[in-house]
Amino acid sequence: MPRDPQALAELAGKTMYERDPASQALGMALEAIGPGYARMRMAVRPDMLNGHATCHGGYIFMLADSAFAFASNSHNFNTVGAGCTIDYLAPGGAGDVLVAEAVEQALAGKTGVYDVAVSNQEGRRIALFRGKSHRIAGHVVEPDG
Repeated sequence: MPRDPQALAELAGKTMYERDPASQALGMALEAIGPGYARMRMAVRPDMLNGHATCHGGYIFMLADSAFAFASNSHNFNTVGAGCTIDYLAPGGAGDVLVAEAVEQALAGKTGVYDVAVSNQEGRRIALFRGKSHRIAGHVVEPDG
C-alpha cells in the first residue's frame, strides 16, 4: 500500500474506475486525481441530447457526481454522497467535451464538502455542483495487513 498521498489517490482512483460501470458506460475518463481532487472528461453523444437539442442535465449531473465521488474517495476511505446541489449555467451540445473538476473545500471527521465546476472544451462554464460526503466503513483499496 503506498504511503505517499498522491500515489494512494492514484491507486484508489484506478481501483474505483475499474469498479464503475456507470461512468465507463457514459464514456467518462478519469484524467487526473490527487488527494481531495479529481478531473473527469465526457464527450456529449447525440443520444445524450434532450428535446431542446442540448445535453440533458442528468448527464451533466452524472459527470459532476462521478468527479465528486473520485475526489471524495481519493484518501482511500470508502465515502458516499450525503447530499448535493447543481446549478446549470449554460447548455452543452452534441460533440462538446465536458470536463468536471472536483476540489475538496473542507474535510473534518467523516464529512467533506466538494465543489465541482463543469466546463466545455472552450472553457465555458456549464454547471456548478456542490457535494457533501460521508465516510463509511472500509477502504477503497484494503491496506496490507
